Amino acid sequence: MQTNDAFSFLMAWAAAPFRIGSVTPSSATLSALMTKEVGPDTGPVLELGPGTGPFTRALIEKGVRENDLTLIEADSDFAAMLTKRFPAARIFEMDATGLRHMALYNGPVLGAAISGLPFRLISPRRTRLILEGVFANLRPGASLYQFTLGLRCPIDQTLLDQLDLRATRIGHTLLNFPPATVYRISRIPVTKSYDWRYA
Repeated sequence: MQTNDAFSFLMAWAAAPFRIGSVTPSSATLSALMTKEVGPDTGPVLELGPGTGPFTRALIEKGVRENDLTLIEADSDFAAMLTKRFPAARIFEMDATGLRHMALYNGPVLGAAISGLPFRLISPRRTRLILEGVFANLRPGASLYQFTLGLRCPIDQTLLDQLDLRATRIGHTLLNFPPATVYRISRIPVTKSYDWRYA
């Protein structure tokens, strides 16, 4: 972690603790865990709340092309920093709830979404809007990867059920401050019932 990144993150947290959700950027270990199922063949990737860009760097190191990255960042200082660090990426300075009004590509083609948003501090209504926007842009079979500073999934099970989503824990790391757990959020496959009338 770069010292200037840690300071920038601390200042952003002090200004908006309920929006930032942590006092430090994510560690290299957490970044590796968040991106372990993503690679060069994933295609375009969406990142929510990239902050200073630790997950963004990890994605590029995993082989995702910088120009295949779309970053959604609400903090103006972070957005400006990301623009300088990742000039080939598409960067939108906006609230992630606005995704429901956007078609990022011509159809749902995103291969993955990586989220640094503090859903445990976000209302159920806003969480639903964000998830609807994300999954409207993800291609079939693609997933959202979300971490939480704890053990339980930060998205309420009732909301997951309403949206036909499921959360699968894929790892935990103590080498982050605070320790973090990563979940894969994916659509529940629709199973067609067999009509015995035509058997």
